[in-house]
Amino acid sequence: MLAVERFRVKDRNLWIGVIFHGRIQGVSFAFSRGELMGRINNLADFLRKRGVGVSLDVQPSNYTETVYRVIIGELDNAKALDELSFEGVTSFERRVYEWLTKNVKRGSVITYGSLAKALKTSPRAIGGAMKRNPYPIIVPCHRVVSRDSIGYYSLGIEAKRFLLEIEGVKGWTS
Repeated sequence: MLAVERFRVKDRNLWIGVIFHGRIQGVSFAFSRGELMGRINNLADFLRKRGVGVSLDVQPSNYTETVYRVIIGELDNAKALDELSFEGVTSFERRVYEWLTKNVKRGSVITYGSLAKALKTSPRAIGGAMKRNPYPIIVPCHRVVSRDSIGYYSLGIEAKRFLLEIEGVKGWTS
């Protein structure tokens, strides 16, 4: 199923889409509905390639509100982990996502290298896991930065800056 809702965040419209079946299978967001729907279709294709049964039939759900509450800081990312299905996610990716979500709190960032060191892997492997994250916002991949720059973000640097600014991260958003 698919739930889509628009919220106002920091004087901007933010469209949140959640694919779910029992639990959250995937999350996306955008600053316009059209952009969001394109991202949702890409996310659904990605999940299907990983063997996840996905339906994009629109159905109301509280999951969009859950994601919104995480964005504005009313709900801790780690508390929202229980809502994720982790379907189609490798054991390595799950380990990375859970460690990141539980250890890098709102208002802080970690470098790809530091995250790799904590998990005894390579920065490149961390970058790949971040790029494939089907749960942005809940799994805060936007908090992972390069040693000397904001780094990459699959939903765009503008979206990464926006999320970091909402969280009060100053050094990486200028």
